[in-house]
Amino acid sequence: QRYNRETLEITFKGKNIADVLDLTVDEAARFFRTVPSVSDKLEALLDVGLGYLRLGQAGTTLSGGEAQRVKLATELAKRATGRTIYILDEPTTGLHFADIEKLLQVLMKLRDAGNTLVVIEHNLEMIKCADWIIDMGPEGGESGGRLVGTGTPEEIAALPESYTGQYLRRLLAR
Repeated sequence: QRYNRETLEITFKGKNIADVLDLTVDEAARFFRTVPSVSDKLEALLDVGLGYLRLGQAGTTLSGGEAQRVKLATELAKRATGRTIYILDEPTTGLHFADIEKLLQVLMKLRDAGNTLVVIEHNLEMIKCADWIIDMGPEGGESGGRLVGTGTPEEIAALPESYTGQYLRRLLAR
């Protein structure tokens, strides 16, 4: 067992440390709702779609996207200065649509607080919400790496040479 008997005898609301670490973030947010110093941090994890993680889950078992969102939640839980640059590499990878929506709301909150976000992304739902796009391509690998265009989603959608623009055009027309 991970903890000695004396440690396991200490409880909070009937749960010892092993019980608490076995809770998901969702469950823990309910359990600690009356403890603001804990619940605020758990809410930040919920905001980035990580309610399913267990509190005691080893960091080494997280996917790259999950680890990135844990870091983002850590930033969200801090007092905002409005002068931070966030660089995110494909933060929507592996996310369900509902979690992408949550993540978008979080990113918009950071932007609205005066922060700058640089997001490398292929998800069109994310791209269409960007204030400014730098479209690299036109392909990947040897056929890529060139600047195809810059502008708002609508301006990129108007570029016939932009593959991103072709897909954005259809999405923005809905």
